[in-house]
Amino acid sequence: MTADGGAGGGGGAGAGRIGVGFAACHHGEILQGVFLDENDRPCAGLVTLPMQGPGTRAEFTPRPGTSPGQLTVFPADRTKALRAAALAIEECAAPRGQAPFRGGELTLSGDVPLGLGMGSSSSDVIAAIRAVADAYGLRLPPATIARLAVRAERASDPLMLGGRPLLFAQREGRVLEVLGDALPPAVVVGCTLGGGSPVDTLSQPAPRHDHEDVRAYERLRSLLRRAVADADTALLGHISTESARRAQRVREQREFGLLDRIAGRVGAVGLQIAHSGNVAGLLFDPAAPDLGHRLRRCVRALRTCGIPVTRTFATGNTGTISEEHLHGRAHVRRDRPARSDTSRRRAHLPALRDDEGRLGHGGGTAPARHRHRTTR
Repeated sequence: MTADGGAGGGGGAGAGRIGVGFAACHHGEILQGVFLDENDRPCAGLVTLPMQGPGTRAEFTPRPGTSPGQLTVFPADRTKALRAAALAIEECAAPRGQAPFRGGELTLSGDVPLGLGMGSSSSDVIAAIRAVADAYGLRLPPATIARLAVRAERASDPLMLGGRPLLFAQREGRVLEVLGDALPPAVVVGCTLGGGSPVDTLSQPAPRHDHEDVRAYERLRSLLRRAVADADTALLGHISTESARRAQRVREQREFGLLDRIAGRVGAVGLQIAHSGNVAGLLFDPAAPDLGHRLRRCVRALRTCGIPVTRTFATGNTGTISEEHLHGRAHVRRDRPARSDTSRRRAHLPALRDDEGRLGHGGGTAPARHRHRTTR
């Protein structure tokens, strides 16, 4: 797959340098709907549930000697990332008075499940933009990355802004509100609905909202603001459940009622469902004295009902990712000691084993994932 990377001469000072970039994914939404912006205008917005671990790594290799427009991507079906790379080339060349690279190769690898509502395309796009910027020796600000990401894929998740709880206008690429420093602490038992099949979000009709919807979502926004300020896990569960319930009117999940009943039986504070995919989770208070028992009951109940369990993770301490890992080698301070790219330490949670001794981590049918490059 190719795209027009812009006409012009060689890449200037950055020509030939391999750029790298990384972007994480998320685990669907805590809240998504329509909200009022600073001008009291209804605006689509969302708050994602951050998750440590899966992500997309991008490498961009400029090819100054190639013909204009020879910009390629591997895997070849990552057309949104390809568009993002072309836009990033233009963005990075302009401030330096350089002509864009004549061409280049963008390679993506990672382990973000595709089409489940975990932001796989946004992860691809943001990693691609960061890799191109790194090839130019630049670090683009998050607002610029958000603008380019929306141009590349029409709507983007706020993965370029870190793990803080943000109300983000996904179709406009801007923050409507910073809700605080971190979501209330919660343990999430992840699963997939709909048999784990991918969802083509762009083929879905755009939801229509009326004044009652705006009032309802503004109320949930206010409650989420309070939940973050008070670190109230129970209130977080109520908000995410109500958001998922309202989303049923737009895209019905046949397992919603079943998931809601399981949440009540096993002592979860609520549930969350990706509004544009099939990933879901049950939320638990990590301070519950019988947390391990609740989690094991949850895994057994989900599996008994034929709902694949995927992973268990905790909100809050999501670890740190180095500047080099996010934005490439161009942004490593020379006076800063080297450290690992990302923390791989898992939250200290009870082992999730059912009656047959199987672990709850990674159970169920594995969804489609990015493939590491092997052959062309």
